[in-house]
Amino acid sequence: MESERARDGSGTADGSGSTILTRRSILRTGGAVGLAGGIAGCLTGEGGGNTETDTGGSTSASDESGGGENTDSGEGSTSAGGETTNIAIVSSSAGFGDRAFNDLALEGLQNAADEYDISIQQVEETNQSNYGTVQSRLAESQNPDYDLIVLVGYQHTQALETNAEEYSDQQWMLINAHVDQPNVGGYIWANHEMSFQAGVLAGTMTTRELEHEGNSLNPDNAIVGFVGGVDGALINAFEQAYIEGVHWVNEDIEVRSGYIGNYTDTQTAANIAASQYDNGADIVYQAAAAAGQGVFQAAQEANRFAIGVDADQSVTLPDYADVIMGSAVKYINEGTRMVAEGVVQGNWEEVNGRNVLGLDQDAVAIVLGDTIGSKLPDAVTQNLEESKQAIINGDITVPCTAGGCQD
Repeated sequence: MESERARDGSGTADGSGSTILTRRSILRTGGAVGLAGGIAGCLTGEGGGNTETDTGGSTSASDESGGGENTDSGEGSTSAGGETTNIAIVSSSAGFGDRAFNDLALEGLQNAADEYDISIQQVEETNQSNYGTVQSRLAESQNPDYDLIVLVGYQHTQALETNAEEYSDQQWMLINAHVDQPNVGGYIWANHEMSFQAGVLAGTMTTRELEHEGNSLNPDNAIVGFVGGVDGALINAFEQAYIEGVHWVNEDIEVRSGYIGNYTDTQTAANIAASQYDNGADIVYQAAAAAGQGVFQAAQEANRFAIGVDADQSVTLPDYADVIMGSAVKYINEGTRMVAEGVVQGNWEEVNGRNVLGLDQDAVAIVLGDTIGSKLPDAVTQNLEESKQAIINGDITVPCTAGGCQD
């Protein structure tokens, strides 16, 4: 099947008018050079999305001290002031050990700790209603006094809008959202761009034949699926961009969608995906954090395929490598490493503010499955490269923005 021409379009990677990092702006100072170099390393196999973090020492956010044992301490170069840099990281509702979003954020800090004298404190909090208290407790901590607090996920935004102003001398990094305060570095990966390309992968393969370890595609059924976590602006962007990517390949392909309602319920994710497979879908893309593992379980039971998210999940979840055709990855680990490095070197002004990272910076990508990728036809890589360049050049307008689908 030959892909159709991409439709004409215009606009930037983020329609909000906010600053978008280009390769030139990333490289404008030595303090920010790590992102471009690190991402290039990921794309050549040095790091990637393979996360093998030790989360066993993480503390519960219910601990009254807000401290707990440090989970990592670098023994490399010292900070600009010659002292240990203390960094806390608070999980999203999916928690650490998700083999995706949270683990990637932690991995970047651990990579920075390999080079600098950094002490990392993990705080796992899966209840969004506690985020305000957790944030304020960490900001008030004196032993240690945290130089940076990393907040994983947009669910932290509302609480941070209050705490960033209340604790104006505390430096914060917020992932997948931003609060307009000088002490906040908001890092938003172009989820919509990588999801469009996930759609290109699914659209290219659903009408083709593929056999792998007992799993197969049905070329007579042009149907694919999508399973999201919370039905809201952010994940809606994953869904809408994915659908558009599928239809960029072939407008006749049907896309079935379903939402779990959270990011932890693997059984509901499996049930939704199973229904989609039963109704003809042979590839399902999941954007559901830890819950998404249920999609892979359903794919194995149906002898079909799936597309992972955030990390290369064919590597981070090897038990499902036989069904993971590819993953829409974002190099969150490079973002957290860069910000940690900026804090160590005293270059906060170079890493704060609202930052959008997408295909143009090689900060998001489609990574083909570790065991399946070699079996995919050349049309896959051709379509992925063509659509990537069309998005970068503005010839394709991807639905929504990096921040989500707004009304």
